[in-house]
Amino acid sequence: MDAKLIKRRETKKIRVGSLYIGGDAPVSVQSMTNTLTSNVDETVSQIEKLQEAGCDIIRVAVPDMDAALAISEIKKRILIPLVADIHFDYRLAITSIENGVDKVRINPGNIGSKERTKSVVSCALERGVPIRIGVNSGSLEKELLDKYGGVTPEALVESALKHVKILEDLNFNDIIISIKASSVPLTIAAYQLISQKVSYPLHVGVTEAGTIYKGTIKSSVGIGALLAQGIGDTIRVSLTGEPVEEIKAGKEILKSLGLLRQGLEFISCPTCGRTKINLIEIAEKVEKALEGIDKNLKIAVMGCVVNGPGEAKDADIGIAGGDRCAMLFKKGQIIRKISEDNIVDELLKEIALLSSSQ
Repeated sequence: MDAKLIKRRETKKIRVGSLYIGGDAPVSVQSMTNTLTSNVDETVSQIEKLQEAGCDIIRVAVPDMDAALAISEIKKRILIPLVADIHFDYRLAITSIENGVDKVRINPGNIGSKERTKSVVSCALERGVPIRIGVNSGSLEKELLDKYGGVTPEALVESALKHVKILEDLNFNDIIISIKASSVPLTIAAYQLISQKVSYPLHVGVTEAGTIYKGTIKSSVGIGALLAQGIGDTIRVSLTGEPVEEIKAGKEILKSLGLLRQGLEFISCPTCGRTKINLIEIAEKVEKALEGIDKNLKIAVMGCVVNGPGEAKDADIGIAGGDRCAMLFKKGQIIRKISEDNIVDELLKEIALLSSSQ
C-alpha cells in the first residue's frame, strides 16, 4: 500500500532520547532484550546486534536494583534510546531515571500510594523522561473484569485512561500508551477505541504472539491492520525467538505499507504452471544473498513474462523466467537474456553494480 493512501492519526510528538515518537516522526520499531539486564556485557552485546538489524528503541527488564543500576553503564555503550520496563516498585523507576534511561514503562496505578507516583513523576519531569503506560489483557484489574464480564476493548481502554488520569492530575503529559492482547481482533478494537479518546502516541503490538512463524503472521495482521488505518506511532513484534527476528518482521511490516523507505525491497511471484525455471530455489538464494544490504532498491524475481517486466515494472532490477532461461530487466525494460544456470550470479552482479552507484 502506498503511504500516501494512509492518513496517520495526529498525535503528540514526544522525545525519547535521540528520536521522537508521534507527530510527524516515522513509525519506529522496538524490541526487548531477553538477557539478564544486570549482566551488562551480554545485554550490550544483544543490543548491538539489534542496532545493526535496524532497531530504533530497545527495552530492558528492570526486576531489581542491580538491573536499575546497570542502566548507566549500558547507556554508555549503546547508540539507541533505552527503555526501562518496571512493575510495581517505584524505586526501580526512580533509580532507572537517575541512571539515564530514556523512557520508563510503568503503570502508575500499580506502584502504591499517590506520593510514590508523585516521586516518580517528579523525577521524570526533571530529566525529561516520558512514561509509557502499558495495559495488557492478562493483567487487567479485577473490578474491570467484573464490570465488563471479562476482557473487552472497553475494559482495556478504561484501564489505560485510569492510569493516564493519574499522570495528568500530576501535570505530566509526556505519555505513550500501549494496549495489548494476544487476540488480534481484541487488540485492533481496543486501539481503535483508544485512538478516538486521546492524542497521545500509541505503541502498537500483539502480545504473546507466538513463535517466529506463527507470531510473525499474527503480528503482521494485527499491527498491519492498525497501521493501515493510521493508528500507531511505534511498534513491537513480540516473538518467542531471537529479538533480531522482531526487528526484521517489524521493518517488513512498515515496508509493506510504504511507511519505511529504507533498505532493499524484495518481491517474487508464487509460481504457477507457466513457470519453467526453478523459481523457488532462485528466489531463496537471491533473498539470502541480499541480507544485510541496506540500499534503497526494489528487486523482483518473477516466474514468467506475465508477472515480469509488466507487473514488476517499478522494480529497479529483476528477472522474468522463460524456458530454462530468464529475461533481465530494469524498470520494466528488458536488458538481456540469461541461461537458468547463471540467473542468480548475473542478477547479483547487476544488483551490486546498482548498489555501488548509490
